Formats: sequence, C-alpha cells, structure tokens
Amino acid sequence: MASPYSRRRPSQGTQRHNERGLSVKGIKPSALPSGTGCVECEATGAWWLHLRRCAECGHIGCCDSSPGQHATKHFHATQHPIIRSFEPEEDWFWNFVTESEVAGPPLAPPQHHPLAQPTPGPEGRVPSNWQDLLRS
Repeated sequence: MASPYSRRRPSQGTQRHNERGLSVKGIKPSALPSGTGCVECEATGAWWLHLRRCAECGHIGCCDSSPGQHATKHFHATQHPIIRSFEPEEDWFWNFVTESEVAGPPLAPPQHHPLAQPTPGPEGRVPSNWQDLLRS
C-alpha cells in the first residue's frame, strides 16, 4: 500500500466507489475546507509540502513529510479518522485508525488548493533548502 502522502492518482476502484456516493463513518461530505492552506502553518508563517483535508470537519493540514505534520496532529487532537488529499488531481481518502486507503463520497468544493498555489507552498515562505527539511 502506498503511503497516504505520496503523489499518485487514485485507483479506478476508488473512483468508481466515489461516484456511487458511499456513506463512510468519519466523512461529512458537506463540510467545507477551512481554507486554501494548512491552518497551523498559515497562523505561524510556516510552509508545507502537500495538503490534506479532514473529511469530517474540513480542516486543512499539512502532510507527514511537511515539517509541521499538522494533518496527523489534527487526527490525534480530534479523533477525526479520515483525511482526503487536497492536492490537484488526487481524490484518495486515508483512514488513520485502520492505516489504509478507504473509498468515500465526493466532498463539498473546492476539491484542492488553488492551481496557482505552488507545491511546496505557500509562495514566498518555502526555504531554498526545503528538500533537506522534509520529514520521512
């Protein structure tokens, strides 16, 4: 199983399930994203590699490769079990409890951060040696 933090396209099976609009505990399709960037990184002037969206409340946090690892910290603080990628061209869901990919219904838009927002981001806050600062 690929890490939930790798850049990849979802499997056909996941897309097929999403189109059926499955109901999954821990997912609230109507919850709007909290913004276009990691809530905690925005508040502290930090940066992120990839963004993740809490499927229950819409909180946007940064991935585990990012210095802040705020998506996982949000799970630990809230016990909201499922995240979805908030990256363009990615629509996978990840369950922190089962440590596995899960199918889920379409979520309220937007589905990803603005296309003009770079990865890593946000523009102007990413250090030149950002690759050396990633967590594994």
